[in-house]
Amino acid sequence: MKIGIIGAGGVGGFFGAKLAKAGNNVTFLQRGEHLVAMQKSGLRVESKLGGVHLPQVRATDDPTDVGIMDMVLVTVKSGQTEEAGRLAKPLLGPSTGVISLQNGVENEVRLEKVIGSGHVMGGVAYILSLIKSPGLIQQSGPMARLEFGELDGTRSDRAVAFLKACDDASIEATLSEDVLKTIWKKFVFLCPHNGTTGLTRSSIGAIREDPDCRKLLEGAVGELLLLAKAKDIWVDLKGVGEVMDMYDNMPYEMTSSMHYDVMNGKPLELEWLNGAVVRLAREVGIETPLNGFIYAALKLLSDGVE
Repeated sequence: MKIGIIGAGGVGGFFGAKLAKAGNNVTFLQRGEHLVAMQKSGLRVESKLGGVHLPQVRATDDPTDVGIMDMVLVTVKSGQTEEAGRLAKPLLGPSTGVISLQNGVENEVRLEKVIGSGHVMGGVAYILSLIKSPGLIQQSGPMARLEFGELDGTRSDRAVAFLKACDDASIEATLSEDVLKTIWKKFVFLCPHNGTTGLTRSSIGAIREDPDCRKLLEGAVGELLLLAKAKDIWVDLKGVGEVMDMYDNMPYEMTSSMHYDVMNGKPLELEWLNGAVVRLAREVGIETPLNGFIYAALKLLSDGVE
């Protein structure tokens, strides 16, 4: 299968390397030192779930060099979604699928505005992974899983073909018939987790064991569930308690991508996580003060620190 990966960071680098090792024709669109290292020495993945070493990979910063792909994975930060859509255009044939594996619930609509609705699919990645150094991806945590599907719930040929590619690459993957529910269910879990670990500069274990921080986490989850209900989106969760059980079963030391970005002065996805909660809540006329607090407290760090 011909697969384009826009963004060879923690998510794109990990899954792209696995797909390439399995024999798929994978091309990475990347830039900067990471691209230079990939072009010179290939790509390495460190993971307790199984490492990968690709001495040579197809990597470029010019989408016109790539050709038509069967599937394109968008794995850049949510703030780069429109740019990713423009980069994807030269890769699109009539039946090419474009799966966003980004954080947030607005990326699919944003991509559709750039490349049209016929190409865009939905998806989520459950993984904690990052660029350890140029050319090297480090995955930590107990899972590395994909869930994706057509936005209209159909079981398309391109979706089935990509599922087979994932299976052949030993990637745990599910073809969803209600990917919007999947995206929002992850958002309900991910947003409070990212926001509170970034805000407190602490692990999920420290947060859940501190009564005040746990209360903040629980309240933020409750606001997400309220927002989903107000938007008439079924997330298949029984309530705050079920989400808290997920947090309670995570490794004590687990943090988040936003925690990493705050600690390392990187730009944050805040506008598309807790900021999106505040924005979307206003549109449907509900209040989300705890997510508003997290958003305000981190907002001045959104662009990163030089």
